[in-house]
Amino acid sequence: MAWTTVTYRSVALLILAGAAILFVAMRVAFPQFTQNSVKAANNVAGKLLERVAGMSNTANSGVSTAQQAHITALDGTVRVKKGNGNTWVTADYNIPLEKGDVVQTGSEGMAKIVFNDGTSYTVKQDSLIVIEENSANDQQQTNVAVAVSTGTVDLSTATYSQGSKSQVIVDGATASLAPESAAQVHNDPRTEQHEILMKKGTGEVTRNGETVQLANWEKVSFQGQGSRLEKAKEIGPPTPIGPANMAPLFSAGEATKDVEFSWTAMTNAVGYRLRISRNPYFSSTLVDKKVNTAAVTVSGLGEGAYYWMVQSYDAAGKESVESEKNRFTIISKGKQTEAIDLELDPFIQHGHVIEVTGKTQTGARVMVNGSEVPMLGVDGSFHFFTPPLPPGEAVITVTAQTAQGGVNTQQKKIIIQ
Repeated sequence: MAWTTVTYRSVALLILAGAAILFVAMRVAFPQFTQNSVKAANNVAGKLLERVAGMSNTANSGVSTAQQAHITALDGTVRVKKGNGNTWVTADYNIPLEKGDVVQTGSEGMAKIVFNDGTSYTVKQDSLIVIEENSANDQQQTNVAVAVSTGTVDLSTATYSQGSKSQVIVDGATASLAPESAAQVHNDPRTEQHEILMKKGTGEVTRNGETVQLANWEKVSFQGQGSRLEKAKEIGPPTPIGPANMAPLFSAGEATKDVEFSWTAMTNAVGYRLRISRNPYFSSTLVDKKVNTAAVTVSGLGEGAYYWMVQSYDAAGKESVESEKNRFTIISKGKQTEAIDLELDPFIQHGHVIEVTGKTQTGARVMVNGSEVPMLGVDGSFHFFTPPLPPGEAVITVTAQTAQGGVNTQQKKIIIQ
């Protein structure tokens, strides 16, 4: 018995050769018939190709793919429930957030969530949000929508592609934010008090067929389902003056230091509320006091890093929104500078976003490309996601610094496709 190997290519060539011989024979015997057949075949093939091409273009232009968001800062109790599950898990930096996922913070919890389009959500204490949409199409247009079920959320948008959407939903009202905008959303379902405040940029709020345009420090509020959107102008917060952001304050070896705080005076303000915290999200505070002047001295602050902010309030006791948060560090001059360790793990790339992890000395602060890592672990470990980076070669600079002046800086290059 003998075997002969026949390939698919050989079979295809034999079929084509047979078809060619048959066509030549038909052409000689029935010239008119074959000419009309060729024209008809060309027409059918042309229409078929046009249809296939049209279907391809339509499919490609409308295809959306699901995206993932990432938690970039955590403090206190934060839980996550995946959209396809029924159980709550403790939030950590390794849990990707997708459409349908739920994030809940406790009474002293805080979470910052960053999406691929650069939109960030800071979920404050006793809040719950649902990721309603997170996708992108082949034209790099993104669609992000988050529902605030209860609590308070600060959000800001980046510069995204024309045609993209960044929306926040509150009790049936949808706020669409323009690029480079910031807003604060509050939802209290128990009292049916709902507010959307535009802190920077512009936005549009729609609800029950009603549309309201918002600009800087404009707010809409509403209550039950039948209520209308009420627009109001809010008082802008004071501007912090001193201590300046990132300023070092040196003590002469004392255990504590008196620090003078000052800010811009606001028209129609009868007083100000000053708050000082050890963390940038003020999930806990060291000082929370009201004064009637635009400056005050606080005593008894020890070494280390602090954050502070201020609000104004009027005669009715109504407070402005929070000011920008300034960070300062109290450093003792009597201590000598010590060497500081900084270990970086291999970078992890998520599209145009780079995940940076590592470990440094306990109590140090860490900066990544000039942005401070909000929270560090008790062992000095840190976790940070960069904003979306442009295509090409990028340099990631990581700097760690202690209150005693110790510093260590490392740089690594990475290619963004």
